[in-house]
Amino acid sequence: MAAFRARAVATETGQSTYAVRIAVGGHVLTGDEAVDAGGGGLGPSPFELLSAALAECTAMTMRWYAQQQGWSVEGIEVAVDYGKKVLAGAASPVDAFEKTISIQAPDLTDEQRTRLLNVAAKCPVQRTLESVPMITTLVAPTPGRISDHR
Repeated sequence: MAAFRARAVATETGQSTYAVRIAVGGHVLTGDEAVDAGGGGLGPSPFELLSAALAECTAMTMRWYAQQQGWSVEGIEVAVDYGKKVLAGAASPVDAFEKTISIQAPDLTDEQRTRLLNVAAKCPVQRTLESVPMITTLVAPTPGRISDHR
């Protein structure tokens, strides 16, 4: 068994067709699909959360690296757009993420900015998305609260 670092539990709420209560890392949030996708628009969709995870991880990784280097960086902002992209010769569209990064650091040299952008591509979430992760589906031994299992 793998040594897991994170656990998220999504439980239907009944507030809309797809609304779920997401418990993760001591936090609780609501996830849902947009109204035009059959949901109630009560929270971010799965792909919005995935995009948010990539944006968050990128910003955190850049901040960590800047601190390690002792660089003065006033602010980092990362926007991630997700969609399907049709590639020439591909049988079907591929998942595509586009990151736009803003670095507020007037004292950084061009070389330092380049290094910071290179580090942005090495955040753990991006590395996971670019790899072939292993996903195993298990069935809880008894119906009920899945958080009671494990």
